[in-house]
Amino acid sequence: MIAIGCDHAATALKEELKQHLAARGVACRDYGTSGDAKADYPVSAFKVATAVAGGQCERGILLCGTGVGISIAANKVSGIRACCCSEPFSAKLSRQHNDSNILCMGARVVGVEYAKMILDAWLDSAYEGDRHAARVAMIAQIEAGTFEVD
Repeated sequence: MIAIGCDHAATALKEELKQHLAARGVACRDYGTSGDAKADYPVSAFKVATAVAGGQCERGILLCGTGVGISIAANKVSGIRACCCSEPFSAKLSRQHNDSNILCMGARVVGVEYAKMILDAWLDSAYEGDRHAARVAMIAQIEAGTFEVD
């Protein structure tokens, strides 16, 4: 199950990506928002990030105007590794090297078809672990306040 959410700037893109996920056979849970009424991105970021961190959803997708604000907000939730991607290569490597669990994009930055390509690259990539595991563990230590630098 993929969690998906957005602010008012990205409702149209969110609906397109929900259809794309359905066509791929991927179930998703919509955490809002809908329509053009102003919606604060931290609300959707919190809902999706807590669903992913709490295990209700395996991964998440968050959308706002640029993808930046919503990724910053999502990354405040413990256990979240949200990445803002504007092209497929970074999306792929964010999964392979960083074990990203939320993909963020900007509806004012990428078009619908390119957003689908970015999403596909992210969905089709798996965390490689191995040499990357130590760095992901360091990120978790920073988050927990236990990271020490020599």
